[in-house]
Amino acid sequence: MKISPFLNNLLERASKEPKTIVLPEGEDERILQAAHIVAERKAARLIILGNPDEIKTYYDKNNWSLDGIELMRPEDSEKLESYAELLYELRKAKGMTPNDAKKLTLNYNYFGTLMIKAGDADGMVSGANHSTADTVRPALQIIKSAHKDRSVSSALILVANNKPYIFSDCAIIINPSEQELADMALASSETALKFGIEPKVAMLSYSTRGSGSGAMVDKMRNATKLAQELLKSDEYKNLPIMIDGEMQADAALDMVVAKKKAPDSQVAGHANVLIFPCLEVGNISYKLLQRLCGCEAYGPMLQGLNAPVNDLSRGALTEDIVGMIAITAIQATH
Repeated sequence: MKISPFLNNLLERASKEPKTIVLPEGEDERILQAAHIVAERKAARLIILGNPDEIKTYYDKNNWSLDGIELMRPEDSEKLESYAELLYELRKAKGMTPNDAKKLTLNYNYFGTLMIKAGDADGMVSGANHSTADTVRPALQIIKSAHKDRSVSSALILVANNKPYIFSDCAIIINPSEQELADMALASSETALKFGIEPKVAMLSYSTRGSGSGAMVDKMRNATKLAQELLKSDEYKNLPIMIDGEMQADAALDMVVAKKKAPDSQVAGHANVLIFPCLEVGNISYKLLQRLCGCEAYGPMLQGLNAPVNDLSRGALTEDIVGMIAITAIQATH
Protein backbone atom coordinates (compact mmCIF):
# COMPACT_ATOMS: atom_id res chain seq x y z
CA MET A 1 0.00 0.00 0.00
CA LYS A 2 1.28 3.44 -0.94
CA ILE A 3 1.42 5.87 1.98
CA SER A 4 0.99 9.48 0.87
CA PRO A 5 2.87 12.36 2.50
CA PHE A 6 -0.31 13.48 4.27
CA LEU A 7 -1.08 10.00 5.59
CA ASN A 8 2.53 9.59 6.70
CA ASN A 9 2.23 12.83 8.64
CA LEU A 10 -0.95 11.60 10.35
CA LEU A 11 0.76 8.37 11.41
CA GLU A 12 3.77 10.24 12.74
CA ARG A 13 1.59 12.61 14.78
CA ALA A 14 -0.48 9.75 16.19
CA SER A 15 2.65 7.79 17.18
CA LYS A 16 3.85 10.60 19.45
CA GLU A 17 1.06 9.86 21.95
CA PRO A 18 -0.51 6.49 21.05
CA LYS A 19 -4.16 6.05 22.01
CA THR A 20 -6.33 2.94 22.28
CA ILE A 21 -8.72 2.65 19.34
CA VAL A 22 -11.48 0.03 18.98
CA LEU A 23 -12.18 -1.57 15.60
CA PRO A 24 -15.50 -3.48 15.86
CA GLU A 25 -15.35 -5.02 12.36
CA GLY A 26 -12.72 -7.73 12.71
CA GLU A 27 -14.42 -9.79 9.99
CA ASP A 28 -13.27 -7.33 7.29
CA GLU A 29 -9.87 -7.87 5.64
CA ARG A 30 -9.47 -4.13 5.04
CA ILE A 31 -9.75 -3.53 8.79
CA LEU A 32 -7.17 -6.24 9.52
CA GLN A 33 -4.78 -4.87 6.90
CA ALA A 34 -5.15 -1.32 8.22
CA ALA A 35 -4.64 -2.48 11.80
CA HIS A 36 -1.39 -4.19 10.79
CA ILE A 37 -0.04 -0.99 9.23
CA VAL A 38 -1.07 1.19 12.19
CA ALA A 39 0.39 -1.25 14.71
CA GLU A 40 3.66 -1.50 12.77
CA ARG A 41 3.94 2.28 12.87
CA LYS A 42 2.99 2.26 16.58
CA ALA A 43 0.42 4.96 15.78
CA ALA A 44 -2.20 3.48 18.13
CA ARG A 45 -2.93 0.58 20.42
CA LEU A 46 -5.70 -1.39 18.76
CA ILE A 47 -8.54 -3.57 20.02
CA ILE A 48 -10.14 -5.62 17.24
CA LEU A 49 -13.56 -7.10 17.99
CA GLY A 50 -14.21 -10.40 16.28
CA ASN A 51 -13.25 -14.05 16.22
CA PRO A 52 -9.70 -14.23 17.67
CA ASP A 53 -8.91 -17.60 16.04
CA GLU A 54 -9.89 -16.40 12.57
CA ILE A 55 -7.99 -13.12 12.96
CA LYS A 56 -4.87 -14.92 14.25
CA THR A 57 -5.03 -17.30 11.28
CA TYR A 58 -5.23 -14.36 8.88
CA TYR A 59 -2.26 -12.62 10.50
CA ASP A 60 -0.20 -15.83 10.57
CA LYS A 61 -0.93 -16.43 6.89
CA ASN A 62 0.52 -12.99 6.12
CA ASN A 63 3.43 -13.38 8.57
CA TRP A 64 2.22 -10.34 10.51
CA SER A 65 2.79 -9.69 14.19
CA LEU A 66 -0.06 -9.00 16.61
CA ASP A 67 2.15 -6.77 18.76
CA GLY A 68 0.13 -3.72 19.78
CA ILE A 69 -3.15 -5.44 18.86
CA GLU A 70 -5.61 -7.00 21.31
CA LEU A 71 -8.24 -9.41 19.98
CA MET A 72 -11.57 -9.63 21.75
CA ARG A 73 -14.85 -11.45 21.24
CA PRO A 74 -17.49 -9.40 23.10
CA GLU A 75 -19.52 -12.53 23.89
CA ASP A 76 -16.59 -13.88 25.90
CA SER A 77 -15.57 -10.62 27.59
CA GLU A 78 -15.42 -10.54 31.38
CA LYS A 79 -16.73 -6.98 31.17
CA LEU A 80 -19.89 -7.83 29.24
CA GLU A 81 -22.09 -7.65 32.34
CA SER A 82 -20.61 -4.38 33.60
CA TYR A 83 -20.99 -2.80 30.15
CA ALA A 84 -24.62 -3.95 29.98
CA GLU A 85 -25.25 -2.41 33.39
CA LEU A 86 -23.61 0.83 32.25
CA LEU A 87 -25.83 0.93 29.15
CA TYR A 88 -28.93 0.28 31.24
CA GLU A 89 -28.09 3.13 33.61
CA LEU A 90 -27.51 5.48 30.68
CA ARG A 91 -30.72 4.55 28.85
CA LYS A 92 -33.25 3.49 31.51
CA ALA A 93 -34.86 6.93 31.45
CA LYS A 94 -35.58 6.26 27.77
CA GLY A 95 -37.35 3.00 28.60
CA MET A 96 -34.50 0.52 28.23
CA THR A 97 -34.81 -2.62 30.35
CA PRO A 98 -31.85 -4.61 31.78
CA ASN A 99 -32.63 -7.41 29.31
CA ASP A 100 -32.64 -4.97 26.37
CA ALA A 101 -29.28 -3.63 27.54
CA LYS A 102 -27.74 -7.11 27.67
CA LYS A 103 -28.88 -7.86 24.12
CA LEU A 104 -27.70 -4.51 22.78
CA THR A 105 -24.29 -4.77 24.44
CA LEU A 106 -23.62 -7.82 22.24
CA ASN A 107 -23.85 -5.52 19.21
CA TYR A 108 -20.19 -4.85 18.40
CA ASN A 109 -20.69 -1.13 17.74
CA TYR A 110 -22.43 -0.72 21.09
CA PHE A 111 -19.79 -2.81 22.84
CA GLY A 112 -16.99 -0.70 21.35
CA THR A 113 -18.72 2.55 22.26
CA LEU A 114 -19.27 1.31 25.82
CA MET A 115 -15.54 0.56 26.06
CA ILE A 116 -14.92 4.27 25.44
CA LYS A 117 -17.54 5.34 27.97
CA ALA A 118 -16.02 3.00 30.57
CA GLY A 119 -12.54 4.42 29.99
CA ASP A 120 -11.16 1.22 28.43
CA ALA A 121 -10.57 2.85 25.03
CA ASP A 122 -10.06 6.35 23.65
CA GLY A 123 -11.94 6.16 20.35
CA MET A 124 -13.60 3.93 17.77
CA VAL A 125 -13.61 3.56 13.98
CA SER A 126 -16.46 1.65 12.32
CA GLY A 127 -18.53 1.70 9.14
CA ALA A 128 -16.68 -0.60 6.71
CA ASN A 129 -19.65 -2.97 6.93
CA HIS A 130 -22.20 -0.81 8.72
CA SER A 131 -24.33 2.17 7.77
CA THR A 132 -23.56 5.58 9.19
CA ALA A 133 -26.65 5.26 11.41
CA ASP A 134 -25.29 2.02 12.91
CA THR A 135 -22.10 3.81 13.92
CA VAL A 136 -23.61 7.13 14.96
CA ARG A 137 -26.58 5.88 17.00
CA PRO A 138 -24.52 4.27 19.80
CA ALA A 139 -22.23 7.30 19.91
CA LEU A 140 -25.12 9.74 20.35
CA GLN A 141 -26.78 7.53 22.98
CA ILE A 142 -23.64 6.69 24.99
CA ILE A 143 -20.85 9.22 24.33
CA LYS A 144 -23.28 12.10 23.75
CA SER A 145 -22.72 15.66 22.61
CA ALA A 146 -20.07 17.79 24.27
CA HIS A 147 -22.42 20.79 23.98
CA LYS A 148 -26.11 20.16 24.64
CA ASP A 149 -27.10 23.32 22.80
CA ARG A 150 -25.19 22.43 19.60
CA SER A 151 -25.72 19.86 16.92
CA VAL A 152 -23.39 16.95 16.22
CA SER A 153 -22.17 17.09 12.64
CA SER A 154 -19.52 15.41 10.54
CA ALA A 155 -16.40 16.57 8.73
CA LEU A 156 -14.14 14.94 6.21
CA ILE A 157 -10.51 15.65 5.35
CA LEU A 158 -10.03 15.72 1.59
CA VAL A 159 -6.49 16.02 0.24
CA ALA A 160 -6.11 17.54 -3.24
CA ASN A 161 -2.65 18.22 -4.72
CA ASN A 162 -1.14 17.47 -1.29
CA LYS A 163 -3.26 20.20 0.33
CA PRO A 164 -5.84 19.25 2.99
CA TYR A 165 -9.36 20.67 3.03
CA ILE A 166 -12.18 20.17 5.53
CA PHE A 167 -15.61 19.32 4.05
CA SER A 168 -18.80 19.48 6.15
CA ASP A 169 -21.40 18.04 6.40
CA CYS A 170 -21.09 14.90 4.27
CA ALA A 171 -22.79 12.29 6.45
CA ILE A 172 -25.03 13.41 9.34
CA ILE A 173 -27.38 16.40 8.94
CA ILE A 174 -29.45 16.02 5.79
CA ASN A 175 -30.86 19.53 5.52
CA PRO A 176 -29.18 21.70 8.16
CA SER A 177 -30.85 24.81 9.53
CA GLU A 178 -29.11 28.18 9.59
CA GLN A 179 -28.07 27.59 13.21
CA GLU A 180 -26.84 24.08 12.47
CA LEU A 181 -24.75 25.44 9.57
CA ALA A 182 -23.25 28.08 11.86
CA ASP A 183 -22.44 25.43 14.49
CA MET A 184 -20.96 23.28 11.73
CA ALA A 185 -18.72 26.12 10.55
CA LEU A 186 -17.27 26.58 14.03
CA ALA A 187 -16.94 22.84 14.75
CA SER A 188 -15.21 22.34 11.40
CA SER A 189 -12.87 25.21 12.20
CA GLU A 190 -11.91 23.50 15.46
CA THR A 191 -11.35 20.27 13.53
CA ALA A 192 -9.11 22.12 11.09
CA LEU A 193 -7.04 23.60 13.92
CA LYS A 194 -6.65 20.12 15.43
CA PHE A 195 -4.93 19.04 12.22
CA GLY A 196 -2.73 22.08 11.76
CA ILE A 197 -4.97 23.89 9.26
CA GLU A 198 -5.64 27.59 9.90
CA PRO A 199 -9.34 27.75 8.98
CA LYS A 200 -10.62 29.97 6.22
CA VAL A 201 -14.25 28.97 6.03
CA ALA A 202 -16.41 29.38 2.92
CA MET A 203 -20.18 28.98 3.30
CA LEU A 204 -20.89 27.52 -0.14
CA SER A 205 -23.82 28.36 -2.39
CA TYR A 206 -24.69 28.87 -6.04
CA SER A 207 -24.42 32.59 -5.31
CA THR A 208 -21.56 34.87 -4.31
CA ARG A 209 -22.44 37.94 -2.27
CA GLY A 210 -25.95 38.26 -3.69
CA SER A 211 -25.25 37.30 -7.32
CA GLY A 212 -28.10 34.80 -7.10
CA SER A 213 -31.32 34.56 -5.12
CA GLY A 214 -33.48 31.93 -3.53
CA ALA A 215 -34.22 30.24 -0.21
CA MET A 216 -30.96 28.27 -0.18
CA VAL A 217 -28.95 31.44 -0.83
CA ASP A 218 -30.74 33.20 2.03
CA LYS A 219 -30.03 30.22 4.29
CA MET A 220 -26.28 30.30 3.63
CA ARG A 221 -26.13 34.09 3.94
CA ASN A 222 -27.93 34.04 7.29
CA ALA A 223 -25.85 31.11 8.51
CA THR A 224 -22.72 33.11 7.70
CA LYS A 225 -23.92 36.01 9.84
CA LEU A 226 -24.73 33.66 12.74
CA ALA A 227 -21.30 32.03 12.50
CA GLN A 228 -19.56 35.40 12.40
CA GLU A 229 -21.45 36.43 15.55
CA LEU A 230 -20.35 33.22 17.28
CA LEU A 231 -16.75 34.12 16.43
CA LYS A 232 -17.06 37.12 18.75
CA SER A 233 -17.80 34.94 21.80
CA ASP A 234 -15.12 34.28 24.42
CA GLU A 235 -14.84 30.69 23.20
CA TYR A 236 -13.68 31.67 19.72
CA LYS A 237 -12.55 35.30 19.68
CA ASN A 238 -8.85 34.49 20.14
CA LEU A 239 -8.77 31.69 17.57
CA PRO A 240 -7.44 32.33 14.02
CA ILE A 241 -10.73 31.61 12.25
CA MET A 242 -12.16 33.50 9.27
CA ILE A 243 -15.66 32.85 7.88
CA ASP A 244 -17.27 34.34 4.79
CA GLY A 245 -20.20 33.69 2.48
CA GLU A 246 -22.42 33.07 0.79
CA MET A 247 -19.88 32.02 -1.83
CA GLN A 248 -19.60 29.90 -4.96
CA ALA A 249 -16.97 27.16 -5.02
CA ASP A 250 -14.88 28.84 -7.72
CA ALA A 251 -14.79 32.10 -5.78
CA ALA A 252 -13.85 30.18 -2.63
CA LEU A 253 -10.94 28.33 -4.22
CA ASP A 254 -9.62 30.33 -7.18
CA MET A 255 -7.79 33.63 -6.64
CA VAL A 256 -8.55 34.97 -10.13
CA VAL A 257 -12.28 34.34 -9.73
CA ALA A 258 -12.19 35.62 -6.15
CA LYS A 259 -10.82 39.01 -7.25
CA LYS A 260 -13.77 39.40 -9.60
CA LYS A 261 -16.55 38.11 -7.38
CA ALA A 262 -15.44 38.99 -3.82
CA PRO A 263 -12.40 41.27 -4.04
CA ASP A 264 -12.62 42.41 -0.40
CA SER A 265 -12.89 38.90 1.10
CA GLN A 266 -10.06 37.42 3.14
CA VAL A 267 -11.50 33.96 2.59
CA ALA A 268 -12.28 34.00 -1.14
CA GLY A 269 -9.54 32.31 -3.12
CA HIS A 270 -7.99 30.90 0.06
CA ALA A 271 -10.78 28.73 1.50
CA ASN A 272 -9.74 25.45 3.11
CA VAL A 273 -12.90 24.68 5.10
CA LEU A 274 -15.96 24.21 2.89
CA ILE A 275 -19.45 24.18 4.42
CA PHE A 276 -22.11 22.72 2.13
CA PRO A 277 -25.77 23.80 2.16
CA CYS A 278 -27.01 20.20 2.50
CA LEU A 279 -25.67 16.70 2.98
CA GLU A 280 -26.54 15.69 -0.58
CA VAL A 281 -24.18 18.27 -2.08
CA GLY A 282 -21.35 17.51 0.35
CA ASN A 283 -21.56 13.74 -0.01
CA ILE A 284 -21.70 13.80 -3.82
CA SER A 285 -18.88 16.34 -4.04
CA TYR A 286 -16.34 14.42 -1.99
CA LYS A 287 -17.10 11.08 -3.65
CA LEU A 288 -16.72 12.60 -7.12
CA LEU A 289 -13.38 14.15 -6.15
CA GLN A 290 -12.19 10.89 -4.60
CA ARG A 291 -13.20 8.63 -7.48
CA LEU A 292 -12.63 10.87 -10.52
CA CYS A 293 -9.67 12.95 -9.36
CA GLY A 294 -7.90 10.51 -7.04
CA CYS A 295 -8.15 12.80 -4.01
CA GLU A 296 -7.52 11.25 -0.61
CA ALA A 297 -10.64 11.30 1.57
CA TYR A 298 -10.56 10.57 5.30
CA GLY A 299 -13.85 10.42 7.12
CA PRO A 300 -16.48 11.27 7.85
CA MET A 301 -15.48 12.03 11.44
CA LEU A 302 -18.07 13.08 13.99
CA GLN A 303 -17.80 16.56 15.46
CA GLY A 304 -19.15 17.69 18.81
CA LEU A 305 -18.97 14.43 20.81
CA ASN A 306 -17.28 13.93 24.17
CA ALA A 307 -14.94 11.34 22.60
CA PRO A 308 -14.07 10.46 19.00
CA VAL A 309 -16.23 7.87 17.26
CA ASN A 310 -15.70 7.97 13.52
CA ASP A 311 -17.48 6.54 10.52
CA LEU A 312 -16.07 4.88 7.41
CA SER A 313 -17.56 4.75 3.96
CA ARG A 314 -18.47 1.16 3.12
CA GLY A 315 -16.39 1.69 -0.03
CA ALA A 316 -13.34 2.68 2.04
CA LEU A 317 -9.91 1.55 0.87
CA THR A 318 -7.33 0.17 3.30
CA GLU A 319 -5.41 3.45 3.25
CA ASP A 320 -8.61 5.35 4.07
CA ILE A 321 -9.04 3.18 7.17
CA VAL A 322 -5.40 3.67 8.19
CA GLY A 323 -5.95 7.41 7.97
CA MET A 324 -9.17 7.29 9.99
CA ILE A 325 -7.52 5.31 12.78
CA ALA A 326 -4.70 7.87 12.94
CA ILE A 327 -7.18 10.77 12.82
CA THR A 328 -9.23 9.25 15.66
CA ALA A 329 -6.10 8.82 17.74
CA ILE A 330 -5.12 12.45 17.13
CA GLN A 331 -8.63 13.62 18.04
CA ALA A 332 -8.33 11.72 21.31
CA THR A 333 -5.20 13.69 22.21
CA HIS A 334 -6.00 16.78 24.26
